[in-house]
Order: sequence, then C-alpha cells, then structure tokens
Amino acid sequence: MKAVNHRRPILSAPGVFEFINMGIIAVLVILCLAPLLHIASMSLSSNRAILSGEVTVFPLGINFEAYQKIFQDASMIRSLLVSLGLTAGYTALSMLMTVFAAYPLSKRLKGAKFVMFLILFTMFFSGGTIPDYLLIRSLHLTNHLGSLLLPAMINPFFLIILLTFLRSLPSGLLEAAEMDGSSHFHSLVRIVLPLSMPALATLSLFYAVGRWNGFMDALMYITNPNLYPIQLKLYQVVMNSMTNDPLSMQGDQIVSVLPESIKAASIMFATLPILLVYPWLQKYFISGVMIGAVKE
Repeated sequence: MKAVNHRRPILSAPGVFEFINMGIIAVLVILCLAPLLHIASMSLSSNRAILSGEVTVFPLGINFEAYQKIFQDASMIRSLLVSLGLTAGYTALSMLMTVFAAYPLSKRLKGAKFVMFLILFTMFFSGGTIPDYLLIRSLHLTNHLGSLLLPAMINPFFLIILLTFLRSLPSGLLEAAEMDGSSHFHSLVRIVLPLSMPALATLSLFYAVGRWNGFMDALMYITNPNLYPIQLKLYQVVMNSMTNDPLSMQGDQIVSVLPESIKAASIMFATLPILLVYPWLQKYFISGVMIGAVKE
C-alpha cells in the first residue's frame, strides 16, 4: 500500500498569481488616484498650505472659497450646461447612427465588404486639420455646435465593436421573428437592442467620455464665449492662472484665492460630472468591455 503524502504546499500557484495580480492592481489604482486626489486637495486647501508646497493627497486648512468663486462665475456654469447638452445629444446621435450602420452590415449584405473597407480606411487616413477646418467653414458651421457633433458622429472602431457583437447573437431568434412576419426595424427594436444592452451601454460611455473631453475641435471652430464647452473654458482658466503670480502681489493686491486653487477646483468641476456617469453603467460596462475578446 502506497503511503499517502499529507503535506500541503506552502503556496499554491493560483494563490501566488492572485496575490501578484492584486498587488499590481493596487499599484495601478494608487497611480491613477494619486493625481486626482492631489488636485482635489489643492482645490480644498488654504493659501498658506498651497504656497508652502505642503499639500499632497490630503487637504490642509479646508477652504471652499475656490468652489464659491466657480459657482459664482456665470460663464463657468454656462459652459457646464453647454457640455452637458452637447454630450447628451452627441451620445444619442452617435449611438443611433452606429446602430443603424452596424445592424445592416451584420446581415452580410452585398457590398458590405466594400462598405467596411471604406469605414476601415477612415481609421488610418484622414484629410488633415486644415481641410477639416476649410470644410467646416464652407458649411457655415463655425461658431455652431454642429461643428462639434457632425464630424465625429460615428467612430469606426466603435462601429466594428458593435458589429462584432451583433454577429455573435443567435441567428435563430431573428429567423424565427422573420417567419412570424416581423420587419427588420421591429426585430431591431424588440430583439436586437434588448440583447445588446452591454454593448450599447459600453459604447455610450465611450462616446460620452470622448465628447466630454473633446477640446481641439472646440478650440478650432468655436470663438463665441457663449458656446464654450467646459473643457475649452477650463483651458482658459489654466492659461489665465499661469499669468498671475500671487507671490508678486502686495497689500490690497493680494488675492483671497490663489490661481492654483482656482485651477484645481475648475479641474474637479469639469471632471466630476463624467465620473458620476460610470456607476450607473457599471453593470453593463464590466461585461461590455469583453465584447469581441473571446471568439468561439
């Protein structure tokens, strides 16, 4: 009879890998959160703590004057409202166009390969900045929110992701619906879209984040201050803060809120709205990010 070895390994392979993965993830989380916490601390710290360079990731001498200045600035609130409306409209239109483009292409229609070639071509080649500006100007879209909506309404990469997801859906469901007399539009609304919620939520988040962080197109096409999105307004705040030196001010010229504090508060003011969207889409986002990663 063979002796049974009752010794247990000190470290199992899965346990070691889990420990290493958790350590790597913890380091990445710290690296990602540290700059954000530093900015938040700068926006809440006192002038003395900021000038002395003592602020790290925790605020010193809590001070809300920077946020009071921002909320008292009508132009900042107006830019926030412009960005909220622009992001919502852009996300809705982009998802509508992406769905209407991906669904027919998922049917493998005649000429679909040529259409996909044209879509893929735009991922690697573009007309360039100057031709884009000349096109927008010739369409009379300068100083118009349409210049921030129309040029990038469909992202080819996101279209390919949604197309891959739609092709992975069971074909028997659509065939059964067609046999019952369902039209393509009815099948899309009643069958395809409910099954595609993870993909739609994920791509909606990507579209929203991309539009919210958009800056260069607004800088080129928008000169009317009433149409400034929040990122362009934030750019102005940062540039203005670089021209003010609080150390050179004396007497009555000393400001109650440092430019660095205003800049940090403006960054938090422009960042928090898009961060608040993620928890609502988290359950779809976790499953949606794996779209197209596994192939049967």
